[in-house]
Amino acid sequence: MSPSRRVLLQRRRLAVFSILLVVLGGVGYIGATTLAPVPASAATIVQPAALTQPVAAPAWPAFGESAIGAVGFPGVLASTGQQDTVPIASIAKMVTALVILDAKPLAAGSAGPSISFTDADVDLYYAAVAENGSVAPVVPGMVLTQREAFEAMLLPSANNYAASLAVWAYGSVDNYLAAAKTWLAENGLNQTSIADTSGLSASSVSSLADLVEIGKLVVGHPALAEIVSLPSAVLPVIGTVTNTNKLLGRGGVDGIKTGTTDVAGACLLFSTDFTVGTSTVTLVGVVLGGDTHSELNSAIEDLIQSLEPGFREVVLAERGAVFGSYTTGWGDVSDIVAERKASAVVWSDSPITGAARAADVQIGRAGDEVGEVSFTIGTATPTTVTVPLELQRTLTDPGPAWRLGHPGELAAG
Repeated sequence: MSPSRRVLLQRRRLAVFSILLVVLGGVGYIGATTLAPVPASAATIVQPAALTQPVAAPAWPAFGESAIGAVGFPGVLASTGQQDTVPIASIAKMVTALVILDAKPLAAGSAGPSISFTDADVDLYYAAVAENGSVAPVVPGMVLTQREAFEAMLLPSANNYAASLAVWAYGSVDNYLAAAKTWLAENGLNQTSIADTSGLSASSVSSLADLVEIGKLVVGHPALAEIVSLPSAVLPVIGTVTNTNKLLGRGGVDGIKTGTTDVAGACLLFSTDFTVGTSTVTLVGVVLGGDTHSELNSAIEDLIQSLEPGFREVVLAERGAVFGSYTTGWGDVSDIVAERKASAVVWSDSPITGAARAADVQIGRAGDEVGEVSFTIGTATPTTVTVPLELQRTLTDPGPAWRLGHPGELAAG
């Protein structure tokens, strides 16, 4: 082969290889740009504003000590007067009832087992009479159901039935008192001390905070909540017993327990329901140290009336409310919105703060969850409400044209 022909063939081969390299490079570039992940877009967040409500103005009684709380709300919402432990009179019977039910459960609407009363129960009756305590009749051989015996203890506040039921459940009053001490500790009621079954002893004491928690436990127990709301009951042998709580049915009051001794004064642990927006709030309150129950009840009615406006349903987020947005490098835009409406019932001026967060996204469909907004209500023992955040619009893939024109951004992605 002549030198000139050899040179020509080499040039042709070089040209073919060059074209092949260009083609392969182009194919690689197109493949790399069309298959590479797109860069993530960071969220621009709009943080929710803090919310505040007017301060509640409870009309506290001019005497004694008072406190309020509500089921689902931690601790005491407000109080006035002495915060140390004080005698609680027959409110102590609610501890007796709860501790007995710990050993002998009773379901809502259930009669429970039968209890036979003996000469020993008659002795307890005369012992209560000798102490000038409240009593209900008992005779040897009498049989009551557990529920009927509880009605005898709680409605007329019969001290002898408190003792009889404690002995029935635990074998002796001393065993009951040991069980009550353990039960109080297990329930965090460390400012409550029970020295007897009835509360006649001035050594049966509690604090406002503990009494509010005891009230919450009572209204949370279906059988007890039924019993303490009864105006009266007709019992075998005993006859009709009437609830000592004359405030029942006034101001929506549906419980819980009176107490009266010379040391404690006139006392009432009470409950009532408020309708707040679309929710129901169960209020629990206690007032101690009244001169008479008439004075006490009138003061509690005024207090309840002043408390209802202090509860408010606050809208935290409407469905579709905007908490931020995404803007992609190729021009797609989507708001970050609340997936659902959220509201909360708050007491008085409990502060509400919110914090929204959303992840970086590449692409996504409308409705995809991308983050959340959390609202914190209160400070000392706060509660939290969390709402998912979602894309309002779809963030699409940019397509081959944009990819081919932005290789540097793809690499960064």
